[in-house]
Amino acid sequence: MPALQKGPAPEGPIATGIDVVTFGCRLNTYESEVMRREAENAGLGALEGGAVIFNTCAVTAEAVRQAKQAIRKARRENPEARIIVTGCAAQTEPQNFAAMDEVDLVLGNEEKLKAHSYRALPDFGVNDTEKARVNDIFSVRETASHMVDAIEGRARAFVQVQNGCDHRCTFCIIPYGRGNSRSVPMGAVVEQVKRLAGNGYAEIVLTGVDMTSFGADLPGSPKLGKLVKTILRQVPDVKRLRLSSIDSIEADDDLLDAIATEPRLMPHLHLSLQSGDDMILKRMKRRHLRDQSIRFCEDVRKLRPGIVFGADIIAGFPTETETMFENSERIVEECGLTHLHVFPFSPREGTPAARMPQLRREVIKQRAARLRAAGEAAYRRHLASLAGTRQSILVERDGLGRTEGFTLAAINNGAPGEIVEAVVTGHDGARLIAAPLAAQAA
Repeated sequence: MPALQKGPAPEGPIATGIDVVTFGCRLNTYESEVMRREAENAGLGALEGGAVIFNTCAVTAEAVRQAKQAIRKARRENPEARIIVTGCAAQTEPQNFAAMDEVDLVLGNEEKLKAHSYRALPDFGVNDTEKARVNDIFSVRETASHMVDAIEGRARAFVQVQNGCDHRCTFCIIPYGRGNSRSVPMGAVVEQVKRLAGNGYAEIVLTGVDMTSFGADLPGSPKLGKLVKTILRQVPDVKRLRLSSIDSIEADDDLLDAIATEPRLMPHLHLSLQSGDDMILKRMKRRHLRDQSIRFCEDVRKLRPGIVFGADIIAGFPTETETMFENSERIVEECGLTHLHVFPFSPREGTPAARMPQLRREVIKQRAARLRAAGEAAYRRHLASLAGTRQSILVERDGLGRTEGFTLAAINNGAPGEIVEAVVTGHDGARLIAAPLAAQAA
């Protein structure tokens, strides 16, 4: 499961043009830039009233609910705009979105990346069947390299290396939204990284749905570690290379060697753990056990002291007992996690977990709150441990940036996209407080 983020719905009426609202993972953020370009090439920007494109997420029922809420709000505030819905939620439940009066067109995950899909925008008042243009995602065999020059509003750039997933975790709907795993050819990834680095991006983030499966479908079956080493060797202009979510059980030797020896590969890994209990992991059809996760974190810390770990953990999976949940609570400390993404279990129709014995919603909410509290306590300890240290901070916006370990830091210096050397003077419980070294010297 990729790490998640949510983009805001447009505030108030949009100007004539194209507004893309992104929900979900970093891969969606990257694809939104491709969509914006293709929609512009199709002429949507010239439409009277403009267009709003929603790039949705299907990972939880709450993500789908938020998308629908944002669509209704956008229609109220932009009555003349054409509203297009795409992304994983549109792929997995197209007719639910097509049935919304607010929606003019529903596109699948493959269709959203092609200009001709937007040129075929139907007239107002068509029926639900005509609205939905969503093909079988499992028929897609390749993932093309879509070159982008920038990521709007971002200090760092995302590069897609892989799409889809061959695994069938019992809770996950994403393979039905993304299809089977397929990799972007290594040369195309390197060219995209060169292009973005040449345009001034100091940090590049490699992203995918199941990124550690990269290369299995390519000639010679290169692994993610080889890709990382090739990028760093062939693109010397890249100052910082970061990985998005990985599956630790698939981490290859080259990747571990790169973590140990390449200072430009950032010391931060976000792990797809999902649970800290072996029985729940088996019922999820995960491919690792809790001891393997703990041992992975211990081994990588020996290779790269100071590396920071984040993780996805689901609270309240079906059949989870209090003892099983406590194993997940303990793994926060046992793995030394500092950036926790907690998901209250949300049954997705069509998945095996939705047919398992469900926990009461209040129990799920309570356990999610306990996990978040454990994560917040670990994060505060992490912030405190960095007092007095020197950090390289990539400035993002409004006096905020990220360290190499992806820790949020307040720094009143530098332009967005600039890396500032600073010393940590303290923290406020949510972020580090940092002062530029130049200011310290003065």
